[in-house]
Amino acid sequence: MITHRFGLSLSLILISLTAVFLSLSLGSVAIDSDSLFNLLTGAGTPLEHTIVFDLRLPRALSAFAVGGLLALAGALLQVLLRNPLADPYVLGVSGGASVAALTALLLGWGTVWVSTGAFLGALFSMALVFGLSRSRGSWTPTRLLLTGVIVAAGWGALISLLLSLSPDTHVRGMLFWLMGDMSYARHPLLGHVVLWVGLILCLPMARSLNLLICGKLTAASLGIQVGQLRLAIYVLSSVFTAAAVTLAGGVGFVGLIIPHMLRLISGNDHRRLLPHCVLLGGSFLVVADTLARTMMAPQQLPVGVVTALMGVPIFLWLLGQGQQRQ
Repeated sequence: MITHRFGLSLSLILISLTAVFLSLSLGSVAIDSDSLFNLLTGAGTPLEHTIVFDLRLPRALSAFAVGGLLALAGALLQVLLRNPLADPYVLGVSGGASVAALTALLLGWGTVWVSTGAFLGALFSMALVFGLSRSRGSWTPTRLLLTGVIVAAGWGALISLLLSLSPDTHVRGMLFWLMGDMSYARHPLLGHVVLWVGLILCLPMARSLNLLICGKLTAASLGIQVGQLRLAIYVLSSVFTAAAVTLAGGVGFVGLIIPHMLRLISGNDHRRLLPHCVLLGGSFLVVADTLARTMMAPQQLPVGVVTALMGVPIFLWLLGQGQQRQ
């Protein structure tokens, strides 16, 4: 059993490194492994240096951070809501971010303001859903889910309104942002800080998550402060989603399929599941983004389109595997 766990962890680390290597190598200008090694040792041509270190590496690291954040948020929300279909966007956090970001795009503000607006909009939506879900006292996962779905529907109406009012010159950029776009992700540091600090904060909660997934009464009977745990899960998952949306816009399916896949492979022990979600989620989005910018090069596709095209058959396969185990 220990050998199997170690082998899975090592495999996911190797997959992550391979995904980043492919992202650095593939593109309109192919760079082989020898050239990459030369660049890492300080050699290489100025053109190759610019392509790798100024364009591809920041984008690959940003994609890894976004994928890891979404997978981590999805794993937490599936425990909080006790719903296998829960994903990072189900509670409306991305809707608030989208409204704020599209407003900034409509006003012609720069990338910094778009990202800042998206993050603040996500935090506002998080506070709004939490406040409405407990307006008359204590809240339950069901009430939180229903409130989140309704708030998300409201944000969706505002998004449609903004798109209908926008001039044609702005609509393409808005649609790319809504579908997920890594083109402007040039500063991965913040995403990685949130990702790894968040993972460190989540790991001490792993035992409590294992108990909560068995039910509220079971967790409470074993000494878990269920209310505090649920609040911590909600805040952390919302912050992870806000950071991911700020970096890349709306990227779907990562937070839904990655936790499902790993639960089938390695079970529900969150001591392993959470770090594995980070590794596999990050690798998945790096591969998807590499395909998004190379499939129809020099034209680039929204990465959210690629994750959806990859995610639908994967999820259907996972659904079939889950039915066979029952």
